[in-house]
Amino acid sequence: MTRLFYGAAFIMFVTVFSVFLYFSIKAFSINPDTVTQAYSYPRHHIVLIPEEINNDYWRLVEKGARDAARDFGIALEYTGPKQADQEEHLKSINMAAAAKVDGILTQGLSEEQFTPLINKVVQKGIPVMTVDTDAAKSDRISYIGTDNYYAGILAGKALLADTEGEIKVGIITGKFDTNHQKLRVQGFKDAIREQNRVEIIAIEASQITRIQAAEKTYKILQEHPEINAFYGTSALDALGISEVLEYMGKSQETYVIGFDILPETLELLEAGKIEATVIQQPYEMGYKSIEAMVQVLEGKAVDSINHTETRVIRQGDLPLNRNEMIEAEVQ
Repeated sequence: MTRLFYGAAFIMFVTVFSVFLYFSIKAFSINPDTVTQAYSYPRHHIVLIPEEINNDYWRLVEKGARDAARDFGIALEYTGPKQADQEEHLKSINMAAAAKVDGILTQGLSEEQFTPLINKVVQKGIPVMTVDTDAAKSDRISYIGTDNYYAGILAGKALLADTEGEIKVGIITGKFDTNHQKLRVQGFKDAIREQNRVEIIAIEASQITRIQAAEKTYKILQEHPEINAFYGTSALDALGISEVLEYMGKSQETYVIGFDILPETLELLEAGKIEATVIQQPYEMGYKSIEAMVQVLEGKAVDSINHTETRVIRQGDLPLNRNEMIEAEVQ
């Protein structure tokens, strides 16, 4: 009985030891069939600093930039003011420069404030590119984005083509003191300048918020009930304008042209609550800005101005094609 017990114990010991030995060898051996990928450090560290990080439009720019960063092996940092604040924006650029990042992508919201800072950063050896809004007099390497003056021209021509008779226009613009908004207003003014039947009655600033776009639309209509057309120059303006017109029962009698193709903008266009919107390419801006910065960091030349496509769409242009729909997806 004792011999039987010791025999069983010995067999169990051999079995356990064999299993242990097998898995130990397997754990410390290299299996040629196993695909291993070594970690590779990002080629460059680039920072994208918009005027407002949580803005739907800028999320589209971010998406394009992140896709490009993945494709080119770049570490991308997306930072800036949570709400539009020029001082915070400038502070974010200063902080990125102090951190000695490889490149900075940002807006040139005003020549007076942004040009000296951009020049200082470039002098430190950090290339700066402007996206969406240019600081043309600065030492920025390149501008990637809409020709904002031309976009305003397109909006004005669309209003002329779509309307007849006397038109009294109210303009809701993002901000009075930012370059791209001023250019969009000026282009619009120049497009309608020689048409006596069209008159701009009032201009108000939404501060790039839907709430203030609605508030300023209501204010304009209270003061100038004869207005029968609106032009919104930033992504959320047409949404605020449309809300007020619907509330006041003026949707059917008032022409509205806005900017950008956020999902809700497309819904308003499809429902006939706005007549037209200017398409920009925020995703393309984000992607191309990373692509251009990589070229610069690797010693290649880039054009100083890279305009992305701009055009006007109306209800009849819906649905958009697949590439255009990428621009309307906020993730």
